[in-house]
Amino acid sequence: MLKLLTIVASTRPGRAGLSIGTWFQDIASAYKDFQAELIDLKAVNLPMFDEPHHPRMRQYVHQHTKDWSATIAAADAFVFVMPEYNHGFTAPLKNAIDYLSHEWADKPVGFVSYGGVSAGTRAVQLLKPVAGAVGLVTAGEVNIPFFAQYRQDETFAPPESFADAANLMLNRVAKVGATLKAGRKELVAA
Repeated sequence: MLKLLTIVASTRPGRAGLSIGTWFQDIASAYKDFQAELIDLKAVNLPMFDEPHHPRMRQYVHQHTKDWSATIAAADAFVFVMPEYNHGFTAPLKNAIDYLSHEWADKPVGFVSYGGVSAGTRAVQLLKPVAGAVGLVTAGEVNIPFFAQYRQDETFAPPESFADAANLMLNRVAKVGATLKAGRKELVAA
């Protein structure tokens, strides 16, 4: 079984990310291949990167970094639920990634992006090289255009086609994740 973290990247008041993340978490939790957990970057509340040493050294001095490191290290796969802000991804997501290095490596990442007409696709394209730089392996995406039309009273209720897309991505995350987990075990044993 893979530990899958769904990470909500928006932290602003009035955000849609938590409702979209909750919708996705419900789908992921139904998979027998995953132990799925929802992580809200607003609740994690990491300050702007404040460690004195490069993350590759793993010489963390702050408890919030040690906690974040343990959370990410224990996971086998990730899905970032992310809006598009000004053709890019959110600063809290970049900050959360930059805190660590080894903990992300050799694990799959999927993207659930949302926005207007572009559905967050520009943000995902900009984030892919960042994800690759820390060793994450892209394993698919779900793009949600005009997300506001599917939100009512803080609940996200899109058409079934979005759940179908989420299931396709989760299948890929599970396959890639199992392969990468086996590879990480081989590296540790060597």
